[in-house]
Amino acid sequence: MNIAFFASSLLSAYWNGAATYYRGIIRALHEQGHRITFYEPVAYDRPLHRDIEPPAWCEVVVYEGTEDAARRHVERARGADMIVKASGVGVFDDLLEAAVLELKTPGNLVVFWDVDAPVTLDRMENDPADPFRACVPRYDFILTYGGGQPVVRAYESFGAKACFPIYNALDPATHFPVPPDPRFEAGLGLLANRMPDREARVEEFFLRAAAMQGKTKFLLGGSGWGDKSVPENVRYLGHVYTADHNAFNCTPLAVLNICRASMARYGFSPPTRVFEAAGAAACLITDAWEGIEQFFEPETEILVAHNGNDVARHTGDLTPERARAIGQAAYRRVQADHTYAQRARQVEEVLEGAFAR
Repeated sequence: MNIAFFASSLLSAYWNGAATYYRGIIRALHEQGHRITFYEPVAYDRPLHRDIEPPAWCEVVVYEGTEDAARRHVERARGADMIVKASGVGVFDDLLEAAVLELKTPGNLVVFWDVDAPVTLDRMENDPADPFRACVPRYDFILTYGGGQPVVRAYESFGAKACFPIYNALDPATHFPVPPDPRFEAGLGLLANRMPDREARVEEFFLRAAAMQGKTKFLLGGSGWGDKSVPENVRYLGHVYTADHNAFNCTPLAVLNICRASMARYGFSPPTRVFEAAGAAACLITDAWEGIEQFFEPETEILVAHNGNDVARHTGDLTPERARAIGQAAYRRVQADHTYAQRARQVEEVLEGAFAR
């Protein structure tokens, strides 16, 4: 299939947490024989913070972040077998969501791929005038990068013809075990951008735990935390490029995942960081969310924390031997059950059913 994909960015993970999800899914679809053209706008200084150059497995078209450019590039996608509009492009989302629907023909598919379903659904629920409400029933189907049945039911309540979760996963060519790097030595590391519905959870699960473990080094990576007051044992790195993610995951005794409040509320939405850390055989501590056990076994493959006290306890109790055992168990599980090659096959099953209908 010839697939046109409108999303935030494939080339830069700067203020773009979905980048590795796009890369993993699109590379895997390419390996299944599909041809993908990825359209991304110039926005949020992302071109200045590229993590990768345009890859051989996808044609990337970078366009100016203007209304005219957005319309012209939608027209360029006419004739594709499938046109995808992802959530959170960052500029002219409303325009793109409506414009791609005008490319619908009896022989193609027009799809909305939601990489932040809780935010999209909450927005529509809270605003009866949200223009996306009218678009939902017109898409052939909705894909989401998580959410399980709560998200499926919510989308169906807005008139979606069908909704299919395609969860985050591991791209073994990108995230894998590497030797420790002295730059990232710590007892606990966290990689997370500063977002309004994540900040309070970072304060509880990471900063409070750091204050309780004052003799342990804590490491914070991600954008936006530069002016945040942190305990003395927390070192802030700023944006960590994708090329350093493996070393960041492999070096601390453990790494922490903190879901945004909306994601934890809906459950069944493990972020990319969970699978990337597991792919590097890291010992992962995660905040609690519904559905964890469907992806990793608590205490054996992942440690679960309900608050900062739990994080501090896990960090204090961990030995290098136990951390290594948990990381290795998670590595085996993610390789067996949670790769993007498997997710791509799920997408193909959805496509086969859609064309059959």
